[in-house]
Amino acid sequence: MDNALVTGMAVVGNKFKNNELFLPEVMIAARAMKAGLKILEPVLRKSNAELKGTLVLGTVRGDLHDVGKNMVSMMFRGAGFEVIDLGIDVPDEVFVEKIREHCPEVVGLSALLSTTLPAMKSTVEAINAAGLHEQTIIMVGGAPVTKEFANEIGADGWAPDAASAVEQAAALLKERTLEADR
Repeated sequence: MDNALVTGMAVVGNKFKNNELFLPEVMIAARAMKAGLKILEPVLRKSNAELKGTLVLGTVRGDLHDVGKNMVSMMFRGAGFEVIDLGIDVPDEVFVEKIREHCPEVVGLSALLSTTLPAMKSTVEAINAAGLHEQTIIMVGGAPVTKEFANEIGADGWAPDAASAVEQAAALLKERTLEADR
């Protein structure tokens, strides 16, 4: 996944930024990546049978992109998590409802568009207002999301890519368990 799909999409992204590729080519590459991820998903699921927790995951309100979110979903499944994928353009209240319903250890918020970063902040605020942040770790990610932004909006974690998201979640869960044991 990292050496082919992720690397390939990085090349496509750079060429798009440099006006060497245009939106139709990017969309074709994204479809090819989705197809590759579908092939890899069963392999990732088999790699770790022990259930380590639940992840509620979605792309925030106003954002219709899901390639990155789908990669995160498959990486978490491969790491032994049950993933509740809420899809794209997810309103704050749906995140809150699904957190109440599934009691996940981790919530993942995704955004590709910088214009939807306020929606990410709003979702974190809604989770806090509902009193659910104490029971779950909130992680954020996506192209415009930085560690500084994650800290600013009160998220517990941020990762630059899908594999790092799983590692960060595991570290945060371990830290939370250690704190609870004290």
